[in-house]
Amino acid sequence: MSASLRVSNLHYSYPDGRSALHGVTLRVDDGERVAILGPNGAGKTTLMLHLNGILTPASGSVEVGGLPVTPANLREIRRRVGLVFQDPDDQLFMARVADDVAFGPANLGFSGEDLAVRTLNALEQVGMSAERDSAPHHLSFGQRRRVALATVLAMDPRLLVLDEPTSNLDPAARRELAELLVASQLSTLIVTHDLLYALELCPRSVVMCEGRVLADGPTAELLADDELMRASRLGLPVGVDPRLICPPLPTEDRP
Repeated sequence: MSASLRVSNLHYSYPDGRSALHGVTLRVDDGERVAILGPNGAGKTTLMLHLNGILTPASGSVEVGGLPVTPANLREIRRRVGLVFQDPDDQLFMARVADDVAFGPANLGFSGEDLAVRTLNALEQVGMSAERDSAPHHLSFGQRRRVALATVLAMDPRLLVLDEPTSNLDPAARRELAELLVASQLSTLIVTHDLLYALELCPRSVVMCEGRVLADGPTAELLADDELMRASRLGLPVGVDPRLICPPLPTEDRP
């Protein structure tokens, strides 16, 4: 199986000298959904910002679909990697929903009917085509999260990366987002400390702490490892057995 993402021995320090990543290595195969788990300060978001070249490593490498993340490749890398930030308002800045979704493809050179079709298809994927003429700030938070996802789907990405996607979502919106991600069948990284969501959605997880990868394996097994949870300062609610929670069915298999 080909890899959507390869991260090899990644090191990074912030300008103030604080070390943030220590030899992080990760592979995500085509179609995989993988959670990056860890407490605040684990390096999760720092890793995410390397995937499309927002940050540049001190050493190590990142490849997306075999293409190195280097300054010469940034235009294509940023098409291939769809980052969905924690706050959708960081991505929505146009007067109309459709204009926000069309912004990225227009910058790739799409125009006219091609641009309109790409925009509408992305909105249909997230169930927001009826709101294409709405102002984003008139939408609910969950709706704005969907539109933010549409802005990256319109770029036809190779890899989706979502930063804390469940923050400020009610239970219905959480479930709707999970179904959208399953239906997309795209390689997906979910950067989160929401362990239950990771357990429901991602067969595999990577646990980070203090800029290092502590473990990589089946989500239920990792979350059932009490020693690992203590070492990484994570934990499920009292009484929850991760081995008894089944992942959701693919959307197309639901009755």
